[in-house]
Amino acid sequence: MVTAAEISEYDTEELERQLGETRRELFNLRFQLATGQLDNVSRLNHVRKDVARMLTELRNREIAEAEGLALEDLPAHRAAARRRDEDAAKGRDNTTASERRAAARAEAEEREAAEASADGPEAEDDAADDAEEND
Repeated sequence: MVTAAEISEYDTEELERQLGETRRELFNLRFQLATGQLDNVSRLNHVRKDVARMLTELRNREIAEAEGLALEDLPAHRAAARRRDEDAAKGRDNTTASERRAAARAEAEEREAAEASADGPEAEDDAADDAEEND
């Protein structure tokens, strides 16, 4: 499965070639489904969505060209460039959205742990006092 960020990095000629290959794969998968030879039916949906992503990117480029915008000025391309820059700054390779969310959660947990340790034993004493008052 190809991500939208990967698709946006292709030049138009490469994207059209990939679209042709993906459509051929979709045709073959449909044929296998009809003849009962398709083992992984979910692959059909993945390939269909890949075709849709590619068509969407081509349409975005067509609109940008008609409006006289540079490819980098499109919102999706700006977001992809920002993510690439963030990954490069943090020394990561290409990451997926779920990997970025996991990294953000880990950073938040580290900050919370650092704040808790910075509060020191006083915060623990206050919590213990509060618990005693509630009993």
